[in-house]
Amino acid sequence: MGDFARMALASAVLLAFIQCAAARWSRRASRWAVADVVWGPGLAAVALLGLLTGHGGIARGFVLAVLVCAWGARLGFHVWRRLRAHDEDDPRYVRMADGRSTATMMLRVFGIQAVTQWIVSLPLQVAAVSADPHGITWPLTILGAVVTAGGLVFEAVADRQLEQYKQLDPRPRIMDRGLWGWSRHPNYFGDACVWIGVYVIACSTWPGPLTFASPVLMTGLLVWGSGARLTERAMDGRPGVDEYRSRTSMFVPWPPRTR
Repeated sequence: MGDFARMALASAVLLAFIQCAAARWSRRASRWAVADVVWGPGLAAVALLGLLTGHGGIARGFVLAVLVCAWGARLGFHVWRRLRAHDEDDPRYVRMADGRSTATMMLRVFGIQAVTQWIVSLPLQVAAVSADPHGITWPLTILGAVVTAGGLVFEAVADRQLEQYKQLDPRPRIMDRGLWGWSRHPNYFGDACVWIGVYVIACSTWPGPLTFASPVLMTGLLVWGSGARLTERAMDGRPGVDEYRSRTSMFVPWPPRTR
């Protein structure tokens, strides 16, 4: 338990440093959305920390580091490109900042994100100080790796399809092509799969199963927190959106309903 305590503390310090740097960047850029850029890379940094400083099994730690770093780097670059393409800040943060002081926003955005990242990264922390699985538990690691890799690809394809849609001229009123015809939020679904897979990998040795707060929190945020729920609210009133909602699954991909 001492090894985990040290890893948990080291992860907390690392994430606090990353969020402080992000807060400084945010102030210089006058953009609260900088927080979204560092979300993925921050979790990837914890995976690397575990691989380089943890005393757990090398094989599983390497698999986790590769998968989470690939996910974090892609997501961070994707959000950074989106940030650069617009001069104004994300409307979510603009609404959040209304009537609040800068200090309050710093704590609300970057402080809460650091705590959230620490909880989400619990499977990585536990895996970093746990031995590699043996015998019958290896298939669990393989299953988790497949789910994580599949979620990464699913999210990347969904983001790419959305980018292509935004470049169309004229643009259809509703994006219901490709994966978006089976789920209204396929990118968020892929993101959830990544962290469900990471949790499954951690479950291959004890006390990995105890880190269930990670996928629960991540999925909750993606569905009811800052993900799908806010996007659905922004879609209210658009022409064709009610019909799209009536035939398309909200989160889990499913064949579209036919009348």
